[in-house]
Amino acid sequence: MTQAPIANWSYPTAVKFGPGRIAELAQHCKAAGITRPLLVTDRALSALPITARALEILDEAGLGHAVFAEVDANPTEANMEAGLKVYRAGGHDGVVCFGGGSALDLGKMIALMVDQPVSVWDLEDVDDWWTRANADTIAPIIAVPTTAGTGSEVGRAGVLTNTETHRKKIIFHPKLLPAVTICDPELTVGMPRFITAGTGMDALAHCLEAYSSPHYHPMSQGIALEGMRLVLENLPRAYTTPDDLTARAHMMSAAAMGAVAFQKGLGAIHALSHPVGAVYNTHHGTTNAVVMPMVLDFNRPAIEDRIARAAAYLGIQGGFDGFRARVMELRSELQIPETLGVLGVTADRLNELTEMALEDPSCGGNPVEMTRTNTRALFEACL
Repeated sequence: MTQAPIANWSYPTAVKFGPGRIAELAQHCKAAGITRPLLVTDRALSALPITARALEILDEAGLGHAVFAEVDANPTEANMEAGLKVYRAGGHDGVVCFGGGSALDLGKMIALMVDQPVSVWDLEDVDDWWTRANADTIAPIIAVPTTAGTGSEVGRAGVLTNTETHRKKIIFHPKLLPAVTICDPELTVGMPRFITAGTGMDALAHCLEAYSSPHYHPMSQGIALEGMRLVLENLPRAYTTPDDLTARAHMMSAAAMGAVAFQKGLGAIHALSHPVGAVYNTHHGTTNAVVMPMVLDFNRPAIEDRIARAAAYLGIQGGFDGFRARVMELRSELQIPETLGVLGVTADRLNELTEMALEDPSCGGNPVEMTRTNTRALFEACL
């Protein structure tokens, strides 16, 4: 008799979705008990009108605030420590994470580490390490994404790069889930095209890997499948017609759906892209897009039938091969580089990258077991 599955599931926070919803920022800060927020964003975004508008909304509500924008594309513990100094010196009592995945992740790390008895590295997403944290000192978080890809706005973790080891670590705590997330597609209209492409492919990677993961989570399975449909139908439109608010809205939905779905598991796409990003400082979503076709080939023995079912739902003819061809076509439409070599990756560091990939938690969710031999061969195929 087949044993019935056993699993632990969690779903996201309150999401305020739609054009113009940024106007509600101050009221949601107040509802979360935040009277003096630290707005964490990135350097480029800090100078743009959408950020000025967010600060104006806080001013009009009488909320004191400051801005921290020293956020690298792949945030580090040095960024976090600098942000913590600003947070403590300013007497802040909450964080508004405003931007793409980098700003969202770093803002969450600042909120987490305001007053902890342990190092941030002691809170890596391993077993129950999160219980080492003092949950009572974690600052409340409001998330406002301005890209559509990472889905960090509905997640309970953040990615931080250790500058000494060049390892990316996933830091987890249940209270990193934002109190409220504001998804306003108008905030994404001004994204540069390459960011639209890269973040959108990150959302597709989340959905694809969650769908392909062997772990049991049928709710995430369904969410991942619909997320793939939204990306495939709307990312080309958002890329070619940046002010298409309908396409932008559907991409914001797909990003959140991918992040919800990947609690089912990630896989080799992320196991490869995390070390590449840590060592070469590449854009995460773009790196995911580069390795995606080769990972599909790598996993084909385990996922061919499943991908064929997805292709049928997505209206793609030809089963697995048709799905792979659509991925290749999409990469071409978005002008994604074809190989890791174009991103600067060199063969002399493949052994190091292989070891880092095998240490990455994402490899545990891959449908084909990743070994030293086949992972290095996969990197070689991506060059």
